[in-house]
Amino acid sequence: MTALLDPLLIAELAALGLGTGFLAGLLGIGGGMMMVPFITIIMGHRGVPADLAVKMAIATSMATIIFTSVSSVRAHHKRGAVRWDIVKRLAPGIVIGSLAGSLGVFALLKGTALAIVFALFVGFSATQMFLDKKPKPTRQMPGTGGQLAAGGAIGFISGLVGAGGGFISVPFMTWCNIAIHNAVATSAALGFPIAVANVAGYVVSGQSVEGLPAGSFGYIWLPALAVIAACSVLTAPLGAKAAHSLPVKKLKRVFASILYLLAAYMLWKGLRG
Repeated sequence: MTALLDPLLIAELAALGLGTGFLAGLLGIGGGMMMVPFITIIMGHRGVPADLAVKMAIATSMATIIFTSVSSVRAHHKRGAVRWDIVKRLAPGIVIGSLAGSLGVFALLKGTALAIVFALFVGFSATQMFLDKKPKPTRQMPGTGGQLAAGGAIGFISGLVGAGGGFISVPFMTWCNIAIHNAVATSAALGFPIAVANVAGYVVSGQSVEGLPAGSFGYIWLPALAVIAACSVLTAPLGAKAAHSLPVKKLKRVFASILYLLAAYMLWKGLRG
């Protein structure tokens, strides 16, 4: 308990929560790609083996999305931007894919292998952000089977990297002729079932793991979840407000450059392991 109340630890987690919350509001992205490397570093400095630290960082990052998605969805819903019809059709596949990832593949893969997967995904996402390329809308949303498969892929990949799925679902929806503001709002709504299903899998698959640090619930590190979630909720509205006065397009390129560095760090962790 003394270790969990360490003022330095609380300060580090609070700074991470404040920063990721502001960036989420400013740039319209989830904080998972920032959180995972930094939580890995924080846990590593406290003696948690790299293999376990990466897994716990991914799981804890995903758990924070449960809280941040709720406030984000409320704001989008008030503007009538969420396509709930799409949410209903993608959600079943998302739950299936998330559970398959978090209960199966996530538990079987080593944390170092997951670090490499994370690095590749973040590198791809950073390139998408840096180039600011939007897929040309060429078709309509697929039928029930197609949306089930798409939801499964979104949930599965999100669970392996600890992200809310926005970098997959938004391009997919815009490619299917969904207006960008609807795609972003709908992606925010999809973050909730992605997070809940994956977190359930992380908790169950982590129950039998030995050597978990104090304050763990399966693979979820509760001190980090509590502090980061509380702080990110405070700064997300400030980031959203700043988005109207700051050059967001230029900031996205700066942020993409930071993501390349974080991806390189996680790739190094994975290859070294």
